[in-house]
Amino acid sequence: MLRSLGLSMVGLMHPKMLWLSLRPFIIVSVVWAVLFFFMWEPALESIRFFITNSFLTAWMADVMSAAGWDEIRAVMAPLLLVIVLIPVITISLLVLVAFTSVPAVIRHIASQPGYQDLYQAHEGGLIRSLLYAFISILICCALVMMTLPIWWVPPMVAILPPLFWGWLTMRLMSYDVLAHHATEAERQSLMQKHRWPLLTMGILCGLLGAVPTFFWATSAMAIIFFPVVSFMVLWVYSVVFIFSALWFAHYLLHALRLHRAEHGIVLGDS
Repeated sequence: MLRSLGLSMVGLMHPKMLWLSLRPFIIVSVVWAVLFFFMWEPALESIRFFITNSFLTAWMADVMSAAGWDEIRAVMAPLLLVIVLIPVITISLLVLVAFTSVPAVIRHIASQPGYQDLYQAHEGGLIRSLLYAFISILICCALVMMTLPIWWVPPMVAILPPLFWGWLTMRLMSYDVLAHHATEAERQSLMQKHRWPLLTMGILCGLLGAVPTFFWATSAMAIIFFPVVSFMVLWVYSVVFIFSALWFAHYLLHALRLHRAEHGIVLGDS
């Protein structure tokens, strides 16, 4: 695991990897910059109107005014807008990275001298990858909803999100890395044998991804300068995702080579 970690940290500095992190960031940033330019103020006005006139939120505004918390009431609209936009922007970036940059990262790693002669079984495909991702995300969402009541217990809010994100990262990255190189039996065997190192890697990648989220959610600067700060945070998300792909690719392709050597599996390697 440490070997693949070192290789991924060095590989992240490769010009191609930097470009693969910048490309989706630039595309998403341009799209959302245009949307912010035309929709930021109208969206704020709509939320202010909703807070003031909706029976669901009007009582909150009245309570804040009666308590003398007009300053907090003034930032409710931008705060709610930020809360809604954070997951939408993040998901738009991660989807673009997953379908454009991650396959390119895996091809780049597979072409390196240590892996270029590794036989590719080609038992995975786009449809199977999408189905596997959909099922994994569905399971993760179900686990989140089932455990949501205990998230309010102080230790759980710091333990459960990285654990769920780590599990999801492990499943998605492992499948994408092995989709072209390993047979179904090899993939299942490697996932079973290396489940704890892979889960650890997923949790660590999840914690790295939580850093910009924590800044986004707790910094007053992130709310005041949200359109600018969001672009910076988006690039951090993109870099973390590329780093995760590099780490899992180095680890699993090396593990696949060792697995075939240990079991005398030749396939097309020779």
